[in-house]
Amino acid sequence: MTGWGEEQGLPAEFFEAGNPSFVGLLREHSPEMLPINRVGETPDLPHGTTILALTFPGGVMMAGDRRATSGNRIAYRELDKVQRGDEYSVVAFAGTVGLALEMVRLFQVELEHYEKMEMVPLSLPGKARRLGAVVQANFAQALQGLAVVPLFAGFDVDGGTGHIYSYDITGSPQETHRFHADGSGSPYALGSLKKLYRDDLTAAQAAEVCVQALYDAADDDAATGGPDQTRRIYPSIATVTADGFRMLPEEEVAAVVDRVVEQRHRRPDGPVAPLR
Repeated sequence: MTGWGEEQGLPAEFFEAGNPSFVGLLREHSPEMLPINRVGETPDLPHGTTILALTFPGGVMMAGDRRATSGNRIAYRELDKVQRGDEYSVVAFAGTVGLALEMVRLFQVELEHYEKMEMVPLSLPGKARRLGAVVQANFAQALQGLAVVPLFAGFDVDGGTGHIYSYDITGSPQETHRFHADGSGSPYALGSLKKLYRDDLTAAQAAEVCVQALYDAADDDAATGGPDQTRRIYPSIATVTADGFRMLPEEEVAAVVDRVVEQRHRRPDGPVAPLR
């Protein structure tokens, strides 16, 4: 006599209790489904570039350009690097696109799996550590040039504040305060964020700061894509607040881009930081 699970074609380990980690479940029963080691010469694969995040009173915002490059060629013009983590978190990535998308999907399932198993959501630091475990599983490939560097942010419901976590290829999460950027254009984006960031930014002002920083990154980094008004390709911007995750609609981002581009026509190097 067969059980219900066998009738459905599901292996017995899926009905074992006691493992709240989906990554752990795969590592134990199906390690081949995790990112695997590759040998040989690293292929010239599409890479995502600049991502950034900043906090503002009542939440956190994350943004990214839309370009992916393969060598000196533009591989994608409309890549969405900013993705929903869960109801109160957002994740973005720079690095090897195919692996990054796989890791983001695995992380999303990891959070859902934990909540279903434990009947409570992970804490924000717990989510950051779980993403670190996914990054760590890619370490061997990162050493061969197939690196993925995520940026994670979320809203702490209990504390009522937004938090940002950055990573290296070993998967160690480090909380960064106020703002952070990763990817090939990050030095220029960080320079822009340093001069424009304020602790009292509204959500609308934060969105404009994000677009200004990505514009500066695209101005000096060929791998970062600037806003393309001809094709109507704009940065991806998302917020996480007490109301949850929200991806800014295209028309809202387009309005911000139009203002920034108009300002750049008058001052190509962008706004300057006021002396206080």
